[in-house]
Amino acid sequence: MPMQLDKFTDYALRMLVALAMRAPERATASAIAQAYRISEHHMAKVASQLAREGFVISERGRGGGLTLARDPAQINIGAVVRALKADSPVVACFGSDKSCVIMPACGLRTPLQRAQEAFFAVLDEYTLADVTTSRAGLSALLTPQT
Repeated sequence: MPMQLDKFTDYALRMLVALAMRAPERATASAIAQAYRISEHHMAKVASQLAREGFVISERGRGGGLTLARDPAQINIGAVVRALKADSPVVACFGSDKSCVIMPACGLRTPLQRAQEAFFAVLDEYTLADVTTSRAGLSALLTPQT
């Protein structure tokens, strides 16, 4: 069973990468969505959640936009994924759904729990700064072509 990020979390990580490339300047969710060729509506939702979780600062109005809430070296990838996937356990029985009939005797819970912990342990080894070391390449790819 592969550990898989949902689109929302994927888009959030992409947004953080884009903001790291533009730091300390602001960027709008619309501009980031355009750079990635994805829905502005989705990116606006992502921006709101990242702001609620304290990873970005959102300023409204003329000249507003998004900026990173802290230095990229202080934004842990594992923490971002945990914050966004808090309500999405690997399997239902890790959450509030306890309806599985084999749960009292299930031998899958321990290996799946360990796999989930290993997944996050690897992500915890990286910061936003670590995953944006190819600044020139990323900036070129995220700059709209005219």
